[in-house]
Order: sequence, then structure tokens, then C-alpha cells
Amino acid sequence: MPPSNPLAIATSSLVRLVNEEASYHRELEQQTSRLKKMEEEQNAGLPDEDGNREFLLKQERKAVEETKAVFPTLRKKISDGITKLESLLAEEAQKGSNSNVDQINAAKDAISKAKTALRESA
Repeated sequence: MPPSNPLAIATSSLVRLVNEEASYHRELEQQTSRLKKMEEEQNAGLPDEDGNREFLLKQERKAVEETKAVFPTLRKKISDGITKLESLLAEEAQKGSNSNVDQINAAKDAISKAKTALRESA
């Protein structure tokens, strides 16, 4: 296997960041759903059999807030990754016939997906 070049490394890094952001969105949806269910149970006056409903609600709210706090930093990393990859893509394109078309296409695809992810999460 040939050694990875900067374009391939930056492409895989950006893809990983986009996948990570999608994972955090799924996690936030699950946490929000659990929190809503717990709050509905409390509001319905269901018995608190083990006596720790308030503690669990507090913990779930904290988890939701911690997950939300990840997004600004992650968006910044994705934005920086797009900028870096676009720069490396321009360098690769200057190589002319010596450029790696597969890596260029993969980089363009990664940039497109990253920009879509940023738009959807804004």
C-alpha cells in the first residue's frame, strides 16, 4: 500500500468529523427522547418506585446540555477541515496529468458532504 499523501489524510479526517457530528446528532435525539419520556412520567404523577427520578432527570438534562456543547467546536473543526482540504485540492489540481483523480473526487465529495452537514446543523 502506498503511503498516504496529505490530500488523502485531510479527506479522511473531514469524513470522520462529518460522521462524528452525525453521531452526536443521533445521540442528542435519543437523549432528548429519554428526557421527554421521563418528564412525562413525572408530570403524569406515576409513582417514583426507587426514589431517584429527580436525580435521573437532572443527569439526563446535564447529558443533553453536554452533548449540545460539543457542536460549536465540532462545526469549527469541520469548517477548518473544509478550508484545508480545498487548499490541498487546489495544489493537487496544479499537478495536471500527474494528479490523482480518485483522490480529487473523494476530496470533492467529502467537501460537499461537510458543507451540507454544516448547513443542516446551523
